[in-house]
Amino acid sequence: MPKRKVIRTGNSLAVTLPSSAIKNMDIKVGDIALVRIRRTKNEITLSFPGRPRQLSLVDK
Repeated sequence: MPKRKVIRTGNSLAVTLPSSAIKNMDIKVGDIALVRIRRTKNEITLSFPGRPRQLSLVDK
């Protein structure tokens, strides 16, 4: 799993997505991402409605 750096954007923090994932999932600027946070597992899952897959960010 490739590592991604947390960056500051305004008053928020962000994690960038690899360009290969963006192309593979056809993610566009303005798309809606549903965020599920599971603190007990240190896990954040992004779901893109209308897309056949999910992108999961897991702390291992």
